[in-house]
Amino acid sequence: MSTIDQVEKKKERKLVLTWAVTFLIVFPLLIILGLFMRLNQGRVVELDYTQFYAFMTMHGLGMAGVLFSIAFAGLWYLISTRITKLNLGVGYFVYVLVLLGFLGLAYGTMIGNFAAGWYMLYPLPFKGASWAVSSTQISSVSLIVMGVAWLVGILHLLYALAKRYGGFFNLLGWQYLRKGEHEKLPALVLVATIALVPGIFAFLVGAVMLIMFLLQSFEPTLSFDPLLLKNMTFFFGHMLVNITLYCGVGWVYGLLPEFTKREWKVDKVVVYSWNATFFFIIFAYLHHLYMDFAQPTSVQYLGQIFSYGSAIPATAVTMFGVIAQVYHSKMKWTIFPLTVLFGMMGWAIGGFAAIVDTTIAFNTGLHNTLWVPAHFHTYMLMGIVLFIFGFLFYLFSGEEGIHQENKLGKVGFWLFVVGAYGFLTMFYLSGINGVPRRFADYQGIEAGQVKEIGAQLARYAAMFIYVVLLGLLVMYWSLFTKLLKRKEASA
Repeated sequence: MSTIDQVEKKKERKLVLTWAVTFLIVFPLLIILGLFMRLNQGRVVELDYTQFYAFMTMHGLGMAGVLFSIAFAGLWYLISTRITKLNLGVGYFVYVLVLLGFLGLAYGTMIGNFAAGWYMLYPLPFKGASWAVSSTQISSVSLIVMGVAWLVGILHLLYALAKRYGGFFNLLGWQYLRKGEHEKLPALVLVATIALVPGIFAFLVGAVMLIMFLLQSFEPTLSFDPLLLKNMTFFFGHMLVNITLYCGVGWVYGLLPEFTKREWKVDKVVVYSWNATFFFIIFAYLHHLYMDFAQPTSVQYLGQIFSYGSAIPATAVTMFGVIAQVYHSKMKWTIFPLTVLFGMMGWAIGGFAAIVDTTIAFNTGLHNTLWVPAHFHTYMLMGIVLFIFGFLFYLFSGEEGIHQENKLGKVGFWLFVVGAYGFLTMFYLSGINGVPRRFADYQGIEAGQVKEIGAQLARYAAMFIYVVLLGLLVMYWSLFTKLLKRKEASA
């Protein structure tokens, strides 16, 4: 374990609090963009198409970036204060670059009306665009800046860990597969490594893709293979969402033992499971391309196999580990264990819904419906976001305060859970009824009752978003009350 002194720990805490407050400001704003989208689909408000898709672009790209940023910041804090010292200057460098990139993206979408969607499927930004070329350029450069920042942070963190544990392969736990004595590897380090190394591949591929976009924006006579760029887009996007979730799972491995008073050991089963996930996740994105019949058939089947494989090992070993930690532990069910338990549940439900969609026989009927946003909103909103708020309560309350009862925080938590699952249910019902995704509204749909069902469920979804926002408001009040009391006590 790291022997970091209290002065250094306070500095690291200040950095992660900076990340946390930024997240707490931006997160509800991005939710409000989603609220306007659902209100438009429900015919409650009226947005023009460019505005709707600009909102969708900012909501999707912004939310993915913000969630990964706070997830990575949490890992940085836990590793720098418990495992090995990290360079604080690098930490602030990453923060400033990500913030600049985010502001540039907000300008490109909300002011420049860049509306290609979070997926930016080629050649969409260049064919029939209703926005200026400069908006595409600003948005692309902004995303590249964020990617460079994350790459710098990941490489620094992994280098520090490899130096601490005697090499990169020791971070993967391979020493457990050999005979002989070896230093214990914290589960937090293993999961962090499995989460962040694929991120290196994702950000490099994403940067190359965006540079290709920039080249064509400056030289319109250029053109690229659309199928290649679609593979690159979904490799980057699918990987980003998954590694964000794994960063949050890393917190669970690192912090839950403080509540259960039980060590979470790394053994061969854990090593095999997470290393298998490391391999499968690289190819699991292929299930996004089932509808692309130009894709080789063999690759389509591999997409289903790898998608199944990526969903099972890490999920199973983590679920079993949480049960083993909690069973007869006599811990207090304060806000952090609740967020862990429900976050794991959201991961499982969203993961199962994803497995249904990655099954080719079901995918033909569900792929272009709201079932797809349903499953990824489930493990993001009820998985990643709950892990994040559990960590924030831990951070704002202090290592002692987090074990105390927090009635106000729990009220906000339950409001959030009820609102979120109500909102998600509307997505799933829409998917089952064939309501298409990526549609600004459903007025032009003549098939059956899809138009009316889609609009009605969108209105219900908007009502549940209000409950989510109310739950957030209550949790915010509880969080900042805890933070202010802690500052007063320190003073």
